[in-house]
Order: sequence, then structure tokens, then C-alpha cells
Amino acid sequence: MDITIHSTFLPHTDPDTSLAFYRDTRGFEIRNDVGYGGMRWITVGPAGQPDVSIVLYPPAATPGITDDERRTIAEMMAKGTYATMLLATKDLDGAFAKLQAGNAEIVEEPTEQPYGVRDCAVRDPAGNMIRIQQLR
Repeated sequence: MDITIHSTFLPHTDPDTSLAFYRDTRGFEIRNDVGYGGMRWITVGPAGQPDVSIVLYPPAATPGITDDERRTIAEMMAKGTYATMLLATKDLDGAFAKLQAGNAEIVEEPTEQPYGVRDCAVRDPAGNMIRIQQLR
């Protein structure tokens, strides 16, 4: 079976701040920016990988969840425990320096982990945990 990852979704709390983080700090391309009903869905992705996209979406637009669930999601996002994305790079130190210069919320500096990877962690403006691993 031939299956590829095409898109993944991460919630945002402020579309302009999230866009600036992923475009300016991470260097991702803007693939789409759609507004509807006062909300925005922004699709970004790494340059040179047109088949991989991240859709930054307003969690309030998720159908079928209750107001209590929306409050829980907002609380978890604020703590950085709702969503996580793993990225990889050949130049972890360079990627980390760019994140630091862009005032990303640093969670963990580049570290050799006991489980066999070297990585770092930051939070995006919505609180999503972004871990970046060193490709070896």
C-alpha cells in the first residue's frame, strides 16, 4: 500500500501570530489562507516539500464538540499539552538559533536524549509543542 502524509492539523489561537511564527521564524511557505465566518485556516509547509502541509486551524470551528470540550482544549493549548509536531533537520543547532532569534518560547535546548535522539523543543504561539530532531 502506498500512503503518504499529506496534511496535518495544528490549532491556532491567533492566525496572524501563528502565520508569522511558521513563515518568518520557521521559514515555511504559505500554501493557502482561507477565511470563513470570521475564522482563518492557514496552510503552510516546508520549502521544497510541496506534498507536506500543516493546516493551522481555529479549534472553535471543530464540529461536534461541546463548549466544555472547547474550554478544555483552550486550557490544554495554553499549557502546551494539546498538540505536538515532530520536525527533523540536518542542522539542529542552526534551526534552534533561528528559533531563539525569532523569540520562540524555548522549552528545551538541543539535548542528547537518553532514548537515542538529539533534539530541542519550543512552543508555537498557540502553545503547540514543536520538537525538532537532528537527522543523522
